[in-house]
Amino acid sequence: MAHIVVLGAGLGGSIMAYELKDQIRKEDRITVITKDPKYHFVPSNPWVAVGWRKRDDVTIDLAQTMRRKGIAFNPTPAAKVMPEENRIALTDGTVVDYDYLVIATGPELAFDEIEGLGPHGGFTQSICHVDHAEQAHAAFEEFCKNPGPIVVGAVQGASCYGPAYEFTFILETELRRRKIRDKVPMTFVTSEPYVGHLGLDGVGDTKGLLESEMRDKHIKWMTSTRVKRVEQGKMIVEEIADDGSVKAEKELPFGFAMMLPAFRGIAPLRGIEGLSNPRGFTIVDKHQQNPKYKNIFAVGVCIAIPPMGPTPVPCGVPKTGFMIESMVTATAHNIGNILRGTEPDQIGTWNAVCLADFGDSGIAFVAQPQLPPRNVNWSSSGRWVHLAKIGFEKYFMRKVKKGTSEPFYEAATMKMLGIDKLKKVEHG
Repeated sequence: MAHIVVLGAGLGGSIMAYELKDQIRKEDRITVITKDPKYHFVPSNPWVAVGWRKRDDVTIDLAQTMRRKGIAFNPTPAAKVMPEENRIALTDGTVVDYDYLVIATGPELAFDEIEGLGPHGGFTQSICHVDHAEQAHAAFEEFCKNPGPIVVGAVQGASCYGPAYEFTFILETELRRRKIRDKVPMTFVTSEPYVGHLGLDGVGDTKGLLESEMRDKHIKWMTSTRVKRVEQGKMIVEEIADDGSVKAEKELPFGFAMMLPAFRGIAPLRGIEGLSNPRGFTIVDKHQQNPKYKNIFAVGVCIAIPPMGPTPVPCGVPKTGFMIESMVTATAHNIGNILRGTEPDQIGTWNAVCLADFGDSGIAFVAQPQLPPRNVNWSSSGRWVHLAKIGFEKYFMRKVKKGTSEPFYEAATMKMLGIDKLKKVEHG
């Protein structure tokens, strides 16, 4: 009998547990360890932040679902992973032993790396967690009583740019609905070298599509920009030249600001030689397996992926939903293989698929593979993206609540592109 522990229960960890259940032997058991007893659908956080969704609309009690699936569920944060001992120390003083570990923690949000950043003692809002989104909604409601400038974007080292664009246009839509858009100058600030780079050197015509949307909505933008610090009502930023020198320092006044932070690995995983890189992200090979500790796998935002190339301001590589689903399926099969005495042979495709909602329209893109050159390099825009995002939210919430392991991104992407060759996993 083998004990498999899944550390984390977000988008990757929840479906990881479900897919593992289909792959393990009858005598094996699964335990999910997570700091959040309830799953919340992160892609809906921009809607929560403007009041289009409530917390209860986007959260699920995982304990009930896991129980029905025969999966042990422990809502206690990890204090330390001890790979040499095959054990995890928890914050309540208990220790959990494992035969195999799947790390699916997501990131730690590095607000502390920039003075004044973030909702915890800082001056900017976040949409990275439902708690942050609720706080952002309260701040936005206060802002609307006395509207002024808005700054939205992503700081240096960020690796998830889609939500910054989404929230910018969702805010713009809500401001128009409240008939106060004319009182709100908007500026998009990003570490990307150009609008629509997305950490991927663009996908299709994301540069043209997003620039056109910003011009149409009268949103100014600043690229290759580093946030130096944030103070009450103003953001001090530096525009960086191609050679890394500072072209100009500017103060941006704001009445409301939301900046996505840089990510790093969680504290219980940082500083473990051979398991994590200097930022604390878990090192994996093509089979999602750690090269040093062969009984440890990792999926999702917590894995280490090098940036696609140098940029004037550091830009990370995003891990989108399709990519995570691909990692999960490959990992479940590979652990199943090992349990039955064979070698891992499944490789996640790591393709990027994204539906970026703008409130009443949106942009969709598909990159196969994620980094160029690509076999598929496609983007499109229209109201259908907004409707597709709503449909995806309903589908995925149902999937997590019922504990099903059926893929979504693969089927949806093939339908969008009219192709039948986008595979979720490949044989090694």
